[in-house]
Amino acid sequence: MATHPAARALADDCAVLEIGGETLVLTHDTMVEGVHFLSGQDLEDVGWKLVATNVSDLAAKGARPLAALLSYQLGGDDLAFLRGVQSALQHYGDAALLGGDTVSAAGPKTVGLTLIGRATHVPVPSRSGARPGDGVWISGPVGAAMLGLEALRSGSGDSTAYRRPQARLGCGQELAPLVSAMMDVSDGLLLDARRMAEASGVTIALDRTAIPIAAPEARRDEALRWGDDYQLLFSAPPEATLPSGYHRIGTVQPQGPEPLLLDGAAPAGTLGYEHG
Repeated sequence: MATHPAARALADDCAVLEIGGETLVLTHDTMVEGVHFLSGQDLEDVGWKLVATNVSDLAAKGARPLAALLSYQLGGDDLAFLRGVQSALQHYGDAALLGGDTVSAAGPKTVGLTLIGRATHVPVPSRSGARPGDGVWISGPVGAAMLGLEALRSGSGDSTAYRRPQARLGCGQELAPLVSAMMDVSDGLLLDARRMAEASGVTIALDRTAIPIAAPEARRDEALRWGDDYQLLFSAPPEATLPSGYHRIGTVQPQGPEPLLLDGAAPAGTLGYEHG
């Protein structure tokens, strides 16, 4: 069990390590073929997405990427994968790829990346700071990745949102001094909002129709449960002056019987993607 204070009890997007007068933010994501990307998918896109998912974790902490370590299972178009990794690292501030490890193995391709960043604001935001009376906000619409995967599978339409998601790195840096809690939406808005509520010891009440979606209205409930959009979900006190462009979607309430309410009731069914 990771008991060091930097691990934040494994209840946050990243580890936060204070060392040598610096505050470092560290994260690691793994992607598995058939789970996080399609079998036979362009490996350049897979390399991009691997970096972007890690950068999104840093964005939720208001951190700036510094360096990366790569774990890669050889096989297929290895050079295309590396091109995707390098182009994404350059896109998000030119973090240095310092090395890592490669392995030859049978079975679904598995890739991983450790990303090291530097905090731009201290204290570094966590999931656990939401307080009753705060507003609940999101950086943009959800549901685009859902449509992107459908387009990729069908071979028709725009699949960019699924293949090459965009981490909200600049948003995270401008929000870090203003928020009470922040995390990225990777597994579904409803599930991740519940996680923030549980970490903070509060109830989060969301207004279903206030949540911006990138899908048709008839698919709103799916969009609220679908992951891979990497928007930032955050809470902020009433007195905070937020930049324009963010969407208020609810309110933090004192802890009640349910950690998450949607239009006043606990949402039914699966809330998002659960890992194992």
